[in-house]
Amino acid sequence: MLSIALWAWHLHTSWVGFVLAVMIPLLVAVIWGTFTVPDDPSRSGKAPVAIAGWMRLLLELAIFSFGIWCLYALERPILSIILACLVILHYIISIDRIRWLLAAKP
Repeated sequence: MLSIALWAWHLHTSWVGFVLAVMIPLLVAVIWGTFTVPDDPSRSGKAPVAIAGWMRLLLELAIFSFGIWCLYALERPILSIILACLVILHYIISIDRIRWLLAAKP
């Protein structure tokens, strides 16, 4: 979220940048928390808006990719590569969750 906030901050030089730095990550957080898979063991198990596991996986990848792109757009290619490697490592370590997500139905 920090990379998204920093990117949003740099969109405008006035107070609008501050508002965007708060609102865009807030919107991303709301999307992250709203669209979930029912009975997800990594969450509370409650899904405000139930979606299939593969859709949740795509949503997560889209949000992480946006964060990586934000760092790249801020001309921080090394940080964007580091974040991309960490995301890949995270999904490698949590392969059981990925399998569960791909099999989960809403």
